[in-house]
Amino acid sequence: MSHKPKTVLIVDDDEGMRDTLTAILKREYRVLRVSSGEAALPILNKEDVDLVLLDVRLPGISGFEVLRIIKENYGLVEVLMISAIADIETAVQAMKHGAYHYVTKEFDYDQLRSLVRNASERQDLNRQVMTLSAQVADQAEREFVVGPSKATREIVDLVGRIAKLSATVLILGESGTGKELLARLIHRGAGDPDAPFIAVNLAAIPRELAESALFGHERGAFTGAHRQQLGKFELASNGTLFLDEIGDLRLDLQAKLLRAIQEGEIERVGGTKPIKTEFRLIAATNVDLEKAVKEGRFREDLYYRINVIPIKMPPLRERADDIPQLAEFFLRRYTARFRKRILGISEPTMAMLKKYWWPGNIRELENLIERLVAVSDRDYLSEEDLPLEFHFAQLEPQRAARGTSLFDEATNAFERNFILRALEKCGWNVTGTAEYLGIPLSTLKYKMDKLDVRQLARKLRGA
Repeated sequence: MSHKPKTVLIVDDDEGMRDTLTAILKREYRVLRVSSGEAALPILNKEDVDLVLLDVRLPGISGFEVLRIIKENYGLVEVLMISAIADIETAVQAMKHGAYHYVTKEFDYDQLRSLVRNASERQDLNRQVMTLSAQVADQAEREFVVGPSKATREIVDLVGRIAKLSATVLILGESGTGKELLARLIHRGAGDPDAPFIAVNLAAIPRELAESALFGHERGAFTGAHRQQLGKFELASNGTLFLDEIGDLRLDLQAKLLRAIQEGEIERVGGTKPIKTEFRLIAATNVDLEKAVKEGRFREDLYYRINVIPIKMPPLRERADDIPQLAEFFLRRYTARFRKRILGISEPTMAMLKKYWWPGNIRELENLIERLVAVSDRDYLSEEDLPLEFHFAQLEPQRAARGTSLFDEATNAFERNFILRALEKCGWNVTGTAEYLGIPLSTLKYKMDKLDVRQLARKLRGA
């Protein structure tokens, strides 16, 4: 993406000084110039000014008063104070009130260019800090796991073909399927590691704060707006803006979003000037947008604007082949986080995970593995660690195959897991287990044969 030159505003009542400063800076910067503080304020309100070269002594409003107004209302603007006389006390006051530096009018040209360049770099750094604070998700925690399923491979192949394009992407899919992780994969595929990725969950922002969060606000725009605040669109400049749950966006904000996409500019709440911004938009939703358009809940023109490259994220139940790789990934994450020594997940347990219907998709799988790792004290996660709903998911096909009742299958599942736990506790010694349970050895052996416990026990011992 292109980077526009920064805008420098020169505020000085000496026309010769304005001409000199303009000649020094015009090759690297867009230069605006005025002769008074009164003339500077409307420019600051209308134009997207980055740096101000400000004379200390001005007719009317003083340079210090203009500095105070800038710092209260335009926090990211850097100010370089200029004076005809060298006065240490004045210099100290200027720095104390937020000026980047103080120079006399007998400056060296190269020194001034260097000061302006350094002020610009500090502004970039401050903007990056704001951007990074908005990127609350740790990149290491946000990895798209590429499983072996055909559906996942096709998606990754598509990402490889479109990642470097600036075209808008619309990711569709149920909640928890990994839409944000896919958006991050697309962003990384663009190839600029320094470009920001700003994620916004529109469903999580209170309706009355959504406009300010997205577009930013000016000081005094509403009660509590004590200073200027950049919105997500500006923070995502020259990077990627990910709008999750875009189907929940208010209709009035849909119009502003459409303008931002079409015109490449926004207005802050309480602002009067358009602000140019360039970003790659990735939107996501679990809402049927075509239906929402027909019902008048989503703008048709916006729908066609964001539906340039649609990607459908299938639910986890439709890509069960990915479950082992995802489960192992989460297992490594949480064994490291909780400092546990868990070597893996047993084969029977993994088979149960693959047969479950996963209404919460990948998010539910991650939560399950985190919970199991947190409470487990074994080397391998096993069937008995799983909640009851995972066992019930296995019972219906077994009941149909054997012609037994669901109650019988549930009873058998309970007895099977109970015996397995007892065997493990007794070191897999059958005689010792019978004594521990207080039942005859013959009864235990009968139960083990009936419930296929011997085969499961061999797998667990060999896992």
